[in-house]
Amino acid sequence: MNSELTIPTLGYGTAGLQIEGVPLAEIASRFGTPVFVYSLGAMTAAFNAYRNALTRHKAQVFYAVKANANLGVLSAFARMGSGFDIVSGGELTRVIAAGGHASKVVFSGVGKSSQEMRQALDAGIRCFNVESRSELERLNRVAGETCKAAPIALRVNPDVDPKTHPYISTGLRNNKFGVAFNEALALYRLAASLPNVKVSGIACHIGSQLVDSAPIVEAAEKLLGLVNQLSAEGMALDHIDLGGGLGIRYQDETPPDTADYLAPVLRVFEGRHEELCFEPGRSLIGNAGLLLTRIEYLKPGAEKSFAIVDAAMNDLARPALYDAYHEVVAVTPRDDKPQRYEIVGPICESGDFLAHDRALAVREGDLLALLSAGAYGMTMSSNYNTRPRAAEVIVNGDQLHLVRAREPIESLFALESLLPET
Repeated sequence: MNSELTIPTLGYGTAGLQIEGVPLAEIASRFGTPVFVYSLGAMTAAFNAYRNALTRHKAQVFYAVKANANLGVLSAFARMGSGFDIVSGGELTRVIAAGGHASKVVFSGVGKSSQEMRQALDAGIRCFNVESRSELERLNRVAGETCKAAPIALRVNPDVDPKTHPYISTGLRNNKFGVAFNEALALYRLAASLPNVKVSGIACHIGSQLVDSAPIVEAAEKLLGLVNQLSAEGMALDHIDLGGGLGIRYQDETPPDTADYLAPVLRVFEGRHEELCFEPGRSLIGNAGLLLTRIEYLKPGAEKSFAIVDAAMNDLARPALYDAYHEVVAVTPRDDKPQRYEIVGPICESGDFLAHDRALAVREGDLLALLSAGAYGMTMSSNYNTRPRAAEVIVNGDQLHLVRAREPIESLFALESLLPET
């Protein structure tokens, strides 16, 4: 195995780059490109890292569905015993279709509709993570109409800087997420007075792609102070939800391993009776997946040379959206002298790039693998330029499972209609 590759089950064999022993060239031949490829072995190892770190604690892992919502991925985590963190009614429907249990679902998000609340109440989810006074009052009303009591936690914004990309920072006072820390106690008092909600827990999530546990420890300590205040007022909580956010290595990041990341957080709550809840997404699936693409053209230029591939920003939006880095490797190594290329797609936008200035020894028709693409790849994809979204494949040992077929072009306009002739 090549220790420099970010996917633990990826390495070079006699047939080139392979994942769990299956050559990527074989996957491209069977399913075409672009195609997302996920390693079940890597997913399992990542989940077990959380389970092993939490084994001595009353704790539950809730996989963040927004990271990758494929039914095959969800069913794998459900069978491992995971709960699920959702942010929409659609995600709840996916979880249940994949074999997940509603009783192990927490519902986050700032804009829950009344219909989504009814859906979640009817399904019997574990908890609503409430993010505003207006949401709390609406949930009380909807629960009353359905003759149910809604279990709630307030998502408290601890105003802690996670020191990550501003687009994925969620715990500062200027973010749209959560209830301001200095308003939380009053809102809990209101919740306790409402007839159709049941105060169950407290939640926070400060951001994503964290590579240091210090910010989450700071948030945990602030949260614990509030928990103690609530307890003194007779509001005993059954769980404390600390969100997710543990980062992965895309390029040169050095995130701690899961146990080292969680250890100082767990020390904050040593001896507590409340169940600890964590909502990892990226750290469970990000480095379990890659995007496999084929070079259509090599286009030399006066200032830059381009490798034009059949994947594009509609397949992997992170580079265009965040200027995010994904490692790019050739599936079949060549002895040719490496050249520096911009890796770009066929979409009619200057922002359609997947990687900048990469040294590659490649030829037209060669396959490239964009690594660390398991999280926020397919879930953020689109049909821009009327491009069908990619296929998705899970590798389990020497077995290949097509868990999403490539979209037929006709399906992209199946719900549209021609304007009637006059």
